Amino acid sequence: MEQFLKELSTLSGVLLAIVLGFAIGFERKLRFKEAGIRTHTIVCMGAALMMVVSKYGFSDVQADGARVAAQIVSGIGFLGAGIIMFRGQKIHGITTAAGVWATAGVGMAAGAGLHVVATGATLLLIIVQCICHIDKGPFKTKKYYRVNICFTNTTDESVRVKQIFEVDHFSQLKIERRADGCETVYRASLNTDKEYASQTLNIIMAENPFIISLERCDDN
Repeated sequence: MEQFLKELSTLSGVLLAIVLGFAIGFERKLRFKEAGIRTHTIVCMGAALMMVVSKYGFSDVQADGARVAAQIVSGIGFLGAGIIMFRGQKIHGITTAAGVWATAGVGMAAGAGLHVVATGATLLLIIVQCICHIDKGPFKTKKYYRVNICFTNTTDESVRVKQIFEVDHFSQLKIERRADGCETVYRASLNTDKEYASQTLNIIMAENPFIISLERCDDN
């Protein structure tokens, strides 16, 4: 009976981890992130459970229980790596992966009996996430646009294109020579933080006859 009551008291840390993981995951779900409520809740609970096992499961044998806790950190690293992906010339999921890793830390604290630390860390994590998602002032996320441009290059047209769009280089460049050998066609892509309206692009084409086509693609 005494052993049952002891194990029941240690279960409080796991239950707290479920609540805290749910809270972190709920904030992530509101922002439509890759890892939401279920992922954060399970990670937090699992870390707490493994921490309880690490702390109490090897008390009657000569074993280093801390090794179990150490493996949680490296194990969550593999889970986080699966969240990170490369899409549209951008890396996505780094913040979510870091959040899952931090959530595991919250679970470990809860499982170790550091309930105040676990709760405080959860509040701080959610506050930091909310502050960093304020799209104003220094926290404003800069949006980039990709412009695909096709133009003929006989002298310094490539330099003029960079000057028009205020960029230092092209992100992609393909050079084609016409069959008659008299003209070289550049098919290039460039990234800019300036939003060009379709009317502005039409004006640029009208003022620069060497530009064959212009296309703006928004990178989300």
